[in-house]
Formats: sequence, C-alpha cells, structure tokens
Amino acid sequence: MNIIEYADRDMLAIDVANQIAEDLNTHLLSHETASVAVAGGTTPAPIFDDLCAADLAWSRIRVMATDERWVDSNSDRSNARMIRERLLVNRAAAAKFVPFYVQNQDPEDAIGGIEASISSDLPISVLLLGMGEDMHTASLFPGVQGLRAALEPTAPALAILRPDSQPEARISLSARVLDAAISKHLVIYGAEKRKALQRALLLPAEEAPIGAVLTAMTVHWAP
Repeated sequence: MNIIEYADRDMLAIDVANQIAEDLNTHLLSHETASVAVAGGTTPAPIFDDLCAADLAWSRIRVMATDERWVDSNSDRSNARMIRERLLVNRAAAAKFVPFYVQNQDPEDAIGGIEASISSDLPISVLLLGMGEDMHTASLFPGVQGLRAALEPTAPALAILRPDSQPEARISLSARVLDAAISKHLVIYGAEKRKALQRALLLPAEEAPIGAVLTAMTVHWAP
C-alpha cells in the first residue's frame, strides 16, 4: 500500500483523474478494451469532472460502478445516475456503461445475468474506491448480511448485500474482484478516515472490509 498526500482536495482530484487516465491509456496499448470500476457517492464526483475530459479512446472503455443500490437508475440514490451525470459526459460520453440494476426483477433473479455482462471485463483494468469511517468500501459494510460470502476467496464476481439501516438491497463487486484489479486507487479525505484506514490494517476483514482489498493499493489522501 502506497499513500500519497495532497495539500487540498482540488489538487487530489486533478492528480487522481490524470493517473486513472494514464492507467487506462497504458492498458489500451496492449488490450482491445479496458474496464474501470468507480465508487459512487460524493467523493469521486470532482475526479469525474476532470476525468471525463481526458483524451482517451473512450469507445473502447467499459465503465461500471463498484456497487449499486437496487433502485431505478433515475433515482437520487442511484450510483449509476451520478456516474452518468458526472463521468459519462464530454469525451467520456463515448464509453459503454454496464448497469448493475435490472428493472422489474429481484436482485437474486438478476445477478446471474449481470455477472455474465461483466465477465469479459475482468480483471478490472482500473479501480477507484472510497472508504467510510466505519471502514466499509463499495457495499462491503461491517456486519452486513452477505458480507461473509462476499469476502470468500472463491466468491462470485458480484454479491448481494442487505444493510439493516437502508431500505434496499445492494449489488457489489466482491472483495476478490476488487482486490484483483490491475490498477487500484483509494481516495479518502480528512483525519478521521486516515485514522480509520490505519485501524483497518490491524483488524479482520469482517470488521474492516477495506482491509481485504488493499493489495498494491495507491491511497490518495487530502485533509
């Protein structure tokens, strides 16, 4: 794990966007396509604002969320909506987005088809993760129903998680798939998350799921 510190969040966003673009371009030099899995929420949005303008062969890039709430893609709670509005614009509008939500189906019925749709994108070329102060990443929350299965070394590519505190199920890339990404970036802000990351190194993954995906991770931190 390598930690890069920045003076402020604006500098971090610009640098991370540049690094992701460079990683994708490097991958495309020797592969026909590249895949990028990105976190939802508010943390990556400023990075997307810069990344979407990168001069890349976007038509050869497939974009997916690291995880998704089981809600319609037009919902305010949808990661797909945020990715569509902040990343899949400008030059990046030419990229192919792979959704993790299927309308009018239960996640248990839909997950097989979603896994099939991403099978050719694995291992993920570039991964962008965030982390909560509870040391969760993607939808791998400590104690959540489905976590143990999602942490198994032989887990399927996708897992269904059901947080007690939230009204809907979530679909998440499993820890195995997240950790196997070729280029990996974790963005965290503030002193509390920096402390949480250090705690995670001393705890089992069931208590600190981020610890299961830190192999060769580049951590980007700003106050």
